Amino acid sequence: MAPGISDEDVLDRLREVLRDTFEIDPARVVPSAHLFTDLELDSIDAVDLAIQVQDMTGMRIKPEDFKNVRTVGDVVATVHALLDR
Repeated sequence: MAPGISDEDVLDRLREVLRDTFEIDPARVVPSAHLFTDLELDSIDAVDLAIQVQDMTGMRIKPEDFKNVRTVGDVVATVHALLDR
């Protein structure tokens, strides 16, 4: 993913990743959705998601970059932070 990508583009890509990796209905993947309570991911799933984001951005993710991620919107913001480095 290139810098300057829109939130909607990131969200669309996350919907694909969450559908393909975790079988989550893309309609449930909205910015306010909580990863753990709404989308029912667990800590191992969060690690898998971080790896998917790393693959998406081509950037290495440090654990501290992902430790405060709780919602889909947080993931979008993290992707933008990585791309803007």
